Amino acid sequence: MARYQVGYFIGSLSSTSVNRELSQALIRLAPGDLDFEEIPIRDLPLYSPDYDAAYPPEAVAFKDAIHRSQAILFITPEYNRSIPGALKNAIDWASRPWGQNAFDHVPTAVIGASIGDIRTALAQQSLRAVLSFCNARQMTAPEAYIKYSPELFPGDGVVTDKSTEEFLTAFMAEFREHIARVLTVLPRGA
Repeated sequence: MARYQVGYFIGSLSSTSVNRELSQALIRLAPGDLDFEEIPIRDLPLYSPDYDAAYPPEAVAFKDAIHRSQAILFITPEYNRSIPGALKNAIDWASRPWGQNAFDHVPTAVIGASIGDIRTALAQQSLRAVLSFCNARQMTAPEAYIKYSPELFPGDGVVTDKSTEEFLTAFMAEFREHIARVLTVLPRGA
């Protein structure tokens, strides 16, 4: 059975991010043949085309981490009805310079948690539009807008509600199948 290396982005820079809590649960519930590496976005400077001729070391390391990944999982909050600026900045670095888009044909999935009632629906819609332009191979279903509470996610990847745990387990199983389907058609690096 194949193993897959999954890089993941947490869209929030907050040390107390509810999406970091969600990431721990997703990793715990994922199929055993998925290996995860967080790709940090905190240290990236603001992108400018002025860097295209010579990327700074932080951006080189960032793109290298994406290239080591066979798939990317985006776990993001919603800021002002869209994606956080730090996440958009990271995507800009990864997709530039022109012709060197690190997301081209990469299997991706999007999920997010929020304490708000509309959860992360609008952020995910915005992120999907950006990923579409980047030619990422998006898992379009199931959609996953998670209502966060400390009681539901008490820490260490634990999910206290059985139906939420089952949904997240199914989401990760579907993501694994999505990765396999995409990489069968176009292996990463081909």
